[in-house]
Amino acid sequence: MNLLSTVLLITTALSLVLAAVSFWLPLMTPDYQKLSPYECGFDPLGSARLPFSLRFFLVAILFLLFDLEIALLLPLPWGDQLPSPTLTFIWASALLALLTIGLIYEWLQGGLEWAE
Repeated sequence: MNLLSTVLLITTALSLVLAAVSFWLPLMTPDYQKLSPYECGFDPLGSARLPFSLRFFLVAILFLLFDLEIALLLPLPWGDQLPSPTLTFIWASALLALLTIGLIYEWLQGGLEWAE
């Protein structure tokens, strides 16, 4: 019973501290950009026909690609319970190698350079 009460005490205290911090942090001096409806850096009242940065779009696509990689590799720890875990790890290694080669290619081509 002592372990259960300790765990409940720690979780309650941690929850209260995190809730207090989440209410306290947004009150710290917001600037003009944080007070705008959109935090993306675009003027929401301006023209919608402004040119969109292709470099920003490519970096966003790369971010989504590597986010998808994490989602694909998430079930990997349970792969050792399959009948052939070696095959699972080979496929995961092949996926990581392919994405690493793609990242190196993008890096060498200058696709990750934000400013010229």
